[in-house]
Amino acid sequence: MSVTQTKVTVATLVANPLAPCLSDALIKQAMQALPVQTDQKILDTGIATDLIFDCGDNTDYGKWAQVVREALGQTPVDVIVQPLENRRKQLFLADMDSTMIGQECIDELADFVGLKAKVSEITERAMRGELDFEPALRERVALLEGLDLDVIDQILQSRITYTPGGRALVMTMKSNGAYTALVSGGFTLFTGPVSQHLGFHEHRSNSLSVHAGKLAGRVEDPILGKEAKRSSLIGLRDSRGLHPSLTMAVGDGANDLAMLGEAGLGVAFYAKPAVAAAAHARINHADLTALLYAQGYRKAEFVGI
Repeated sequence: MSVTQTKVTVATLVANPLAPCLSDALIKQAMQALPVQTDQKILDTGIATDLIFDCGDNTDYGKWAQVVREALGQTPVDVIVQPLENRRKQLFLADMDSTMIGQECIDELADFVGLKAKVSEITERAMRGELDFEPALRERVALLEGLDLDVIDQILQSRITYTPGGRALVMTMKSNGAYTALVSGGFTLFTGPVSQHLGFHEHRSNSLSVHAGKLAGRVEDPILGKEAKRSSLIGLRDSRGLHPSLTMAVGDGANDLAMLGEAGLGVAFYAKPAVAAAAHARINHADLTALLYAQGYRKAEFVGI
């Protein structure tokens, strides 16, 4: 019998595509942990499945997710719980550094002036929320003064790696009518090429001052930080007349929290502990295609892979 009541909820279980481990026995364990009738829908054998149930008056989706995680034990499977209604999103905002790419671009720039360890430590503290983003950014950028602009191309060509599943995520959502934006506290010199490679409609980030082909050690105002990311989501949502539930955002650092909180589904991706604890959902095992499975897409519907 299918779930027919009104508060229909979906728990999406996702394993890393490189290590399929979502067996029938494991799915059964998860279903038995839910104290209500549960339907199952396979999205990708061994990798992703939906468990659909009526949550009744308990709409604490975080607690439902924890119930399922506990049933799965130590198996590396992510669990995303949300309302079934409006799960397929029409607006997607993404952080860049350590989310859509595997690096922090400012740390890679610092490596060219022999200061990667120092700058990385500041970056890590800022992403954990221990330092205010804007002064921490200005401090790090000042250390880059005099760096030749051509190192940007060197970094893009030899150091930047794209997070698995990222292009499929963006291209699949675009092909289904969603608007996509790369919104970063990093720099336009990187977000431009990265957004083009991944297929985003647009990118927003910070501009570095340049003089005579070298970085001037300054970031131009206004700085795009935590509140600007949130404002970007609100502006893009409202300009399209979208209900908040039809929006999704992903990020990993403290400066993403406001954006994640504003989104209909805010996803912490391999995030700092405080960010993972505050987000609607967290991904610690799968790749970025988990955000497609969370919307109910089947593997056969993916574009750009």
